[in-house]
This record gives sequence, C-alpha cells and structure tokens, in this order.
Amino acid sequence: MTATRVRHSTTPGRILYLALELGWNGWKLGFSTSPAQPVRQRSLRARDLAGLLKEIAAAKQRFGLPPETPVRSCYEAGRDGFWLHRYLTDQGIDNVVVDSASIEVNRRARRAKSDSLDAEKLVKMLMRYHGGDQKIWSVVRVPSVADEERRHLHRDLQEMKAERTRHNNRIKGLLAGVGLDVEVAADFPERLKELRTWDGAEVPGQLRQRLLREFERWQFVHQQILALDSERARRIRQGTSKQVQMVRDLLRLRAIGDSSAWLFVMEFFGWRRIRNRRELAALAGLTPTPYQSGNRDREQGISKAGNRRVRMMAVEIAWCWLRFQPQSQLSLWYQKRFGKGASRLRKIGIVALARKLLVALWRYLEARGGTRRGGDQGRGPAAARLRGGGLHVTVLRPDDAKPWSKRADNGEHHSEFKGVKTVVRGNGRRNRRNLVQAAVTVPGFPSGMPSVRWVRLV
Repeated sequence: MTATRVRHSTTPGRILYLALELGWNGWKLGFSTSPAQPVRQRSLRARDLAGLLKEIAAAKQRFGLPPETPVRSCYEAGRDGFWLHRYLTDQGIDNVVVDSASIEVNRRARRAKSDSLDAEKLVKMLMRYHGGDQKIWSVVRVPSVADEERRHLHRDLQEMKAERTRHNNRIKGLLAGVGLDVEVAADFPERLKELRTWDGAEVPGQLRQRLLREFERWQFVHQQILALDSERARRIRQGTSKQVQMVRDLLRLRAIGDSSAWLFVMEFFGWRRIRNRRELAALAGLTPTPYQSGNRDREQGISKAGNRRVRMMAVEIAWCWLRFQPQSQLSLWYQKRFGKGASRLRKIGIVALARKLLVALWRYLEARGGTRRGGDQGRGPAAARLRGGGLHVTVLRPDDAKPWSKRADNGEHHSEFKGVKTVVRGNGRRNRRNLVQAAVTVPGFPSGMPSVRWVRLV
C-alpha cells in the first residue's frame, strides 16, 4: 500500500509586472516578476498597441511564464490621459494610474534621470505597492468616459475667458502707448474712429489696423463664450441627469451661481465618491503641510496638490459667502476668528472658510441626494449628516403649515417630518439680514410646498 502525499504550497502564483514610461514618440517598457529579478526593458513606438501585446507575450516567454499569467501594470498620469488605462483594463490587465508628484525621488541636488531609470524604478515600486505598501504613492481615480465628457464645457469656457482677457489687455496696452483708454465692447470700431491723441490727431493707421485685427480675435472668442454660456444654461434648464439635478440644488443657495455650481459638480461632487471631509480637502489641495524638524516647527501653507479649478472657485465663493450670507454660521465663525485681523490674516482665514464651505456643500448635496432617492428619506445617513454637519435649514412664513406642523406657545411652528426637525416662524416678519432668498424644497419636506421661498443657512 502506497501513501499519497499532497503538497500544499503557500507561495502565490507568479505575476508579471509591467511599468510604462510614456513619451510622445516612444514608450519605454519595464518587466519583472520579483524584486530580485533584473528588470527587462524594451523600447516601443508610442501608441503601438499591437506591439505592446507582443512585448507582453515575449516577456512571459522570457521569464518562463504560461500565457495565462496575470499582468499588473502602471504608468504616470499626464498628457496621455486615461485611454491607455481603459485599453489595458479591457485586455484583462490590472493597471493603476499613478500621481507623478507622489513618487519618491533621490533628494540630491543632481540626480540621474532617464526613461530607463524611471521605468526600472516604477516597476520596482509597483511590486512594493501590490506587496502591501499602499502608501508608496497615490493612485489616481480614473473617471468614466461620460464623466470626462462633462468636464469639457466649463474647462473650455474658462480657457476662452482667459483668452478674451488677453486680447482685451493687449488692446488696452496698445492704446495706452498713445495715451488713450477705452473699454472693449461690440462698438469698439466706431469708438476707435472718434479717439484722438494728445495733439488732436487720429489713431495712427498701422496701429488702427492692428487694433482692429486684435478686436476681431476678441470678438470671435467673445461669441464662443456667449455660445458656451447659452449651452450651459440650456443644460441646467432641460437636463435630467443626476449631475444636472445637483447643479440645480446648489443654485438654490445664495452666493452660488451657474459657473461655481457647474464646476463644483462636474469636477467634484458629480462623480467622485468622497468618504470624509479630510479626503475632500485633500482632493481640493486645501490640507495643511506642517514642517517639523528638531527645534524648527512651522506651517508651509496649503498643499495645493489637488484640483486647482475647484480650489480657485472655492476661495472665490468663500468671499461671496461672506457678502451674501453674512448671518450664516460659517460667516459668523470667520468674522469671530479673522474679521478683526489684518489683511494677511483675513486672506489666510478665507482659505479656511473655503475648506469649511466645501465640506458644507458636500454634506448639503448628500442630504439632497438622500431625499431624491426616496424611501425613508429623513432617517438615512444623509439626513444624519445634514442634522449634525453644521448646515441646517430654517423655513419661514409658509402659507399653510397645518398638514405637517403644530403651533408652539412661543408663536413658532415646530415640526418633524421623517426624522428632520424644523422650526417655522409664522409671525409675518422677514429680517433680510438673516434671510436668504431661494426657491427651495427643503430636504425632508413634501415636494408640494410652493410657499417655501425664504430660508436661512446657519
């Protein structure tokens, strides 16, 4: 009788690791199977997908791997975007896109730098990442094709406005050279004929021709801006997607306009899955960067490592919030903390307010989303975040509050609709300093309440 021995191996199956160093004319590929294995490097013509698959097959054969061996790859986020990630994923390759700014480098004043060295370093860091060192770099969250499509309109609009500003400044600079100043508008050619220099002469001929050519470029860009503005307004009015509904929700708040609401949703809230406020601040680049070494301990300012468009808009809206929502909790916090300080201190405080405002808007949209999804609208986590997150709604002067509230002894209507508690003052007075005009349907209340027109965010 022969005993049968079954061998159980705890060693995981071999995996082929691939790092791609992307260039405009060529790609550098680095292959390896373990940290002790020398990196196999190959050059490839850029965007040659058939050649990429052949090199992967050749690498498997070189390392003695079967054809069905899984492949894990990585490349740095940059100009090539995410099309290559989608292709590799479609081919069954486990790919990650890496934030290039998060890759550790040698801190010497002069260090060797080449595509070959970068490919070798990437493939070794990829093995460490899949080995459990998740903090070795930052992995980029890849948006869907539809999410990328939604970001083109406002980005193109921002670039167009910057280009129009350049044309406007160039025209004013040319006129300043002869001591003239005029606002650039549709009637600029007619006004140019009427301009006179210091000695009563007309604008010189060559300068006039250059100004008219510059104005034609300004007018072309201006017309495109108007067309994009109209397209965005049409989508806000007629759109039915979840992202457009979030834009409408933001527009219910005073100090939030079309540009800011659209940008916040399409760049941030419309597709990202944000887990907590710290992650939200990091995505916007509004996290602190302390520096502590020995006796030296100082703050270097915000990281600025996130989305610069969202960060810029958040700071701009923070100033608008102070102006249009002066009695809100966020504005009162800012005035108490930074309002009496110098100009530099107020500028530092506005960045802190921008971070708090982003968190409040995120919680507001989460609460609105919980209401739209139906079901037990006021008892889910979204409603809990609304009640405990510092963004509360007080409804004033409803025409008929009887179906959902009861009168208290102090002349106020106290109600609780599906877990959301609300106080309704019915004394017939409106204090415009404390109120914000907004046609809203308050989260947790029936949608058939057309009388709700004044809310206060505290």
